[in-house]
Amino acid sequence: MTSTDLTTSGVAELARALAAKEISSVELTGAYLERIAAEDGELGAYLHVDRDAALARAAEIDDAGTAGTGLAGIPIALKDVVVTEGVPTTSGSKILEGWRPPYDATVAARLKDAGTVLLGKTNMDEFAMGSSTENSAYRVTRNPWDPSRIPGGSSGGSSAAVAGGLAPWAIGTDTGGSIRQPAALTGLVGHKPTYGSVSRFGLIAFSSSLDQAGPMARSVLDAALLHEAIGGRDPLDSTSIDAPLPVLAECARRGADGDLSGLKVGVVRELGGPGHRDGYEQGVLDRFAEAVELLKGMGAEVREVSCPAFDLALPAYYLIAPSEASSNLARFDGVRYGLRVGDDGARELDEVMALTREAGFGAEVKRRIILGTYALSSGYYEAYYGQAQKVRTLIGRDFSAAFTDVDVLVSPTTPTAAFPIGSRVDDPVAMYAADLCTLPASLAGVPAISVPCGLSEGLPVGFQVMAPALADDRCYQVAAALEAASGGPLIDQLPRRTAEGAGQVAA
Repeated sequence: MTSTDLTTSGVAELARALAAKEISSVELTGAYLERIAAEDGELGAYLHVDRDAALARAAEIDDAGTAGTGLAGIPIALKDVVVTEGVPTTSGSKILEGWRPPYDATVAARLKDAGTVLLGKTNMDEFAMGSSTENSAYRVTRNPWDPSRIPGGSSGGSSAAVAGGLAPWAIGTDTGGSIRQPAALTGLVGHKPTYGSVSRFGLIAFSSSLDQAGPMARSVLDAALLHEAIGGRDPLDSTSIDAPLPVLAECARRGADGDLSGLKVGVVRELGGPGHRDGYEQGVLDRFAEAVELLKGMGAEVREVSCPAFDLALPAYYLIAPSEASSNLARFDGVRYGLRVGDDGARELDEVMALTREAGFGAEVKRRIILGTYALSSGYYEAYYGQAQKVRTLIGRDFSAAFTDVDVLVSPTTPTAAFPIGSRVDDPVAMYAADLCTLPASLAGVPAISVPCGLSEGLPVGFQVMAPALADDRCYQVAAALEAASGGPLIDQLPRRTAEGAGQVAA
């Protein structure tokens, strides 16, 4: 396998090659590091890469003879919101610049135990607040399909790394769509697990009742393999569900057989259906309709389903999430860790805290803290936060009612394909609308996956599959069937660029 072959192959194939001793983990890791060195200057996917540590870890796995056993020897990238022992972890914010945590998040620990090789930490919107990765305090990330466009957010560094061949797969986090939306915009598979089925311990918190870590990968099978490695009960997370994780990879393999006979699929009217198409690009709607026809061709029974409360998901989310963020981000005070400004011995502690937060937090984070603080303030709590929680209950009821009639719900993942960098930075409402389709599943805590369903004017379009809580296996089965019926992973259609430099297309 050439260097370019290594960095454009799926994880299942890489694991097979490692097990057969056709390649070593050092060779595989080195190929990705070469590609990062050649191309990340343009893409901006990573915030931190430690070449020596990655190669040393790969050599350790080769020497132990475990490469190719499960995930052992496979490189991975982690979103910079995942706390990683001894590795700079900033959550995309200046307020945590240079912080090296003394412990691992459960997700990071499980991947380390599985034998993966950490390539680096990926760029993100600051504290996961954004839909374009333009809110990072460090750099803008670009979409490998068109570097003038966004890669989605807040996990845009992870999506750009995988789509650009700078990592075989990556961990993202999803609060209101931050795995699914960037996966859709970069031609990847991204899954938001059932809330509580993947540990939140060691994820730098944005909105504690919504945050979930999950896989971003080239194919449905790869995503399922990564999900199995990080999922399951964790006593360190009080919201962790004490239930067995479904067998996901096997469901993905079974789904790829293309038989969906007996499966009942509900197309959500409120997410791009007739009368609900304002803001949706025609190319997205066309690719979605074509994908629905493919499901019918595989034996699925398709019907339209109405979930009226979904129309209120956007305003409800942007009250609940900022309210929780305003509480969570109070811990960044310039006292215990991270940035500290104005501590000259003459100032009171309150002034040092204020100066630190002024310098350390970006504009979008400040906007959401202010919004959340206002929504929780005396006299407004019930009118705003309380009402939003009631809407959240109604959204959950709509899901429950729908799942009495159908097995899964489907919609476009995003209303549009990737938009140009800079086009929405001065319009927060337009930026927030990028998560229109992903918010209901987040608010209800149910699993949802985005799988590519084609191109619109040369840019990827995502197809979202939602299932009842703890039925993540259904998401993988339907997504794998659609992927197979579409001719395989869409990312394989992205022109391959050589490791020698960006812009060179491999023969």
